Amino acid sequence: MSSSSRVILALTAGVVLGASITITHGVMAERQAAQAQSSLPFDDLRSFVQILDKVKAEYVEPVDDKTLLQNALRGMLSGLDPHSAYLNKEEYKDMNVVTTGKFGGLGIEVQMQDGLVKVITPMDDTPAAKAGIKPGDLIVKIDDSPVQGMSLNDAVNKMRGDRDTKVKLVVVREGAQQPLTFDLKRDLIKVTSVRGRLLEPGYAYVRISQFQIDTGETFVETLNKLKKQNGSPLKGVVLDLRNNPGGLLDAAVKVSDALLVKGPIVSIRGRDPENTREFDATPGDVIEGKPLVVLVNGGSASAAEIVAGALQDQHRGILVGTKTFGKGSVQTIVPLQNDDAIKLTTARYYTPSGRSIQAEGIVPDVALQPVKISKIDGVDGDGFIKEADLKGRLDNPNAKPAVKAGDKDKSDKDKSDKTDATDAKPATDGAKLDTAKDADNLQLNDYELFEGLNLLKGLSIARAN
Repeated sequence: MSSSSRVILALTAGVVLGASITITHGVMAERQAAQAQSSLPFDDLRSFVQILDKVKAEYVEPVDDKTLLQNALRGMLSGLDPHSAYLNKEEYKDMNVVTTGKFGGLGIEVQMQDGLVKVITPMDDTPAAKAGIKPGDLIVKIDDSPVQGMSLNDAVNKMRGDRDTKVKLVVVREGAQQPLTFDLKRDLIKVTSVRGRLLEPGYAYVRISQFQIDTGETFVETLNKLKKQNGSPLKGVVLDLRNNPGGLLDAAVKVSDALLVKGPIVSIRGRDPENTREFDATPGDVIEGKPLVVLVNGGSASAAEIVAGALQDQHRGILVGTKTFGKGSVQTIVPLQNDDAIKLTTARYYTPSGRSIQAEGIVPDVALQPVKISKIDGVDGDGFIKEADLKGRLDNPNAKPAVKAGDKDKSDKDKSDKTDATDAKPATDGAKLDTAKDADNLQLNDYELFEGLNLLKGLSIARAN
């Protein structure tokens, strides 16, 4: 496959995938192919052929070669980590469609975990979000068909469909006494990746819901429109990356570059040192150095974490919220000659300070724990499913040694006797909205945004003085 394209991207935590970023050809691919051929495990391959023949001859029902081979390929790749996969022609086509932001369905980001389909996040302004589907929901039935035993692609295909067609989801939610049933109508999902508005004079709010092909350019255009609408230079910006499952690496780099004037943004390191890539900022800051607050949570993943990590390490923005998802790997899409493709984890990415956030996530500078979320065993207290919770996920190369139980108890006791100056008060104890205008702009239930704006104002005043 020396002439095949190798496409590198930062993928989402769920099933929405990305498009091409860069292409490499030639000698490197040929050398890798030659090395692979010279080390083929022929004894194991003979066993594989024997099993294939046995299944074809004696399985209870006839099964064709193509189905068997595709299943074998799916098993080979899915057994590596949660993000590597075999994509048939239809799945590969769907992947490319999704990155344009237009497809028929419900608008749910999902991840397979231990044979179950869990919601990472509903996309903004989609049937799923409007119906009340929440991050962490476990989908157990789709149109009365049990999800247990389905592949992730099968479940996604059952949820997708033509506009105005109906589908019923049964979900199990933490804290709910019984399963919840949602009767949904599919729609044409047009994901607007960037939205913005003025919270009040001088203070802008920009939300990025995912990183698509044109997100970088749209981000800059949105900020320029808000500056024009304000009529004078902005005093500060709240950048909302909550529940952003990721997307294209290139888009994440462009958004980071728009807010940084120099220095590294992210580096990508694979098994071969020759394939290391670094992305650096270029001169120019679209908001001219004004204060920046970045909202994150457990649904902020992959490309969103690239942006958050770059801004945090470069001390360009203050991260507010809860710890992020923790997907620090990069996938390569390799198109095959039969119009299928494979999605293979080929590298980890590192923030400007050289840290890997794989299976650890990014800890915000100011912690804001959501209210009415109870501790779930094995899951961080914000209720989100994280990369570290996924079966078969990659380890973090920079991870610290595990703490023994006795030492952990002592450490927890020591921490309980101290107060972290960066921890904010619970939302229910925070200041209340004073005016109807503020309530309309911020929405009474968006405590993180309200606290983010308060912090932004404080940074602006401090800088003015």
